[in-house]
Amino acid sequence: MTVAHGQSSPTIISTGIDFSFAVCNNNTTWAWGKNFSGQLGFGNNNDSINYPIPNSITNIISIEGGGDHSYVLKNDSTVWTWGSNGWGQLGNGSTVTVSYIPVQASSLNGITAIAGGGYGHCLALKNDGTVWAWGRNIYGELGNGSYTDSNIPVQVNTLTGIIAIAVGNYHSLALKNDSTVWTWGYNGFGQLGNGTNTTSNIPVQVTGLSGVLTISAHSYGHSLALKKDSTVWAWGYNASGELGNGTNTDSNVPVQVSLLTGVTTIAGGGDQSYAIKNDSTFWAWGFNGNGNFGNGNNANSNIPLQVNSLTGIIAISSLGHCLALKNDGTVWAWGANQFGELGNGTFTYSNVPIQVNGLCNSLSVTQNLLKQNISISPNPFSSQTVLQTDNFLLNATLTVDNCFGQTVKQIKNINGQTVLLSRDNLASGLYFVRLTEDNKTFATEKLLIVD
Repeated sequence: MTVAHGQSSPTIISTGIDFSFAVCNNNTTWAWGKNFSGQLGFGNNNDSINYPIPNSITNIISIEGGGDHSYVLKNDSTVWTWGSNGWGQLGNGSTVTVSYIPVQASSLNGITAIAGGGYGHCLALKNDGTVWAWGRNIYGELGNGSYTDSNIPVQVNTLTGIIAIAVGNYHSLALKNDSTVWTWGYNGFGQLGNGTNTTSNIPVQVTGLSGVLTISAHSYGHSLALKKDSTVWAWGYNASGELGNGTNTDSNVPVQVSLLTGVTTIAGGGDQSYAIKNDSTFWAWGFNGNGNFGNGNNANSNIPLQVNSLTGIIAISSLGHCLALKNDGTVWAWGANQFGELGNGTFTYSNVPIQVNGLCNSLSVTQNLLKQNISISPNPFSSQTVLQTDNFLLNATLTVDNCFGQTVKQIKNINGQTVLLSRDNLASGLYFVRLTEDNKTFATEKLLIVD
């Protein structure tokens, strides 16, 4: 996807659970939101941030956020992962619990698509039409006939001729080149769509569904399909009206979403669904408790509602909060915001779209990084003090200079935001503390040592 707007604009957006990504046409990747497992790709697990910051990951074709891990498909057809690895979701054969830097998934080449929006597993589609999976497998979501987690990619049984893939929390979907849909994993709500509620560790065909153009899996247990006739079909969990058919009853076979024709794009979140029609109108249904529709209220709906405030949308991504990429190159966000995933500098949810500012261009990089700051307490101090930093840099260093500009102390590779600074026989007087990366200074604070 490209956007003809200016020299530096977002071209890809993606959401994980409580965090967000944007990839720009100047080959930069920006991230914000929850970072407790290093899922933002900054090389650390510092606290969440509520505004976009660039990371060092480049050459991206697609990016996917999951529960507390992330995946990218690079332009050399390799897959790279980072974040939590409790179930092997890094896919590199490692047993480490977390990686703050990207690692390459093992033995994957010729990859054309990835899907990783689930809680603990990922799918990759190869150019030969086969599907590969790794990570959590408690309900058979890897589709290889077992219920054993795998920290390396394993081939999904019997599937060939696949052209699209999708991932929910505990189930997976694949679209074949004959326009049929195949599913596997947890089926307690009927999200496999085969007329049963029986979990399956191998792919089963969705009942009575043909002529499918695109698919979408949703993290809380329902699935969507867009047919070539521009109608939308749904199955699985429906407590909040996720199926959009005017009821709140689960269905283990596809049912048509009410009122929608002329649909060109579908997308899903946790337990809500979205569609864009060929007249560029935007529609939402399901759970709306965090303002997930963006329509200014928090009422659920079991039929699609038009969101009049959103126009010109060309891409949607959602997992509890929602990002929208508009045809003017701007990114808008709404919904949950506990960890700053809306990227507007607050931690307050919004039930109307708000623009994500400071993306892509070099001026915004400087402006965002200059939001770093240092607080010192106590100051003045006589023996030791605590330095508190808003440190979201990759290789940050705290440098202490005397009043003549001479460096007297450095603390490198800061792994957290709080640093204990001891006096270490320094003379009393005025000093300056700098937060730096690659010889660039992003924050400065005065420090006074007293006897």
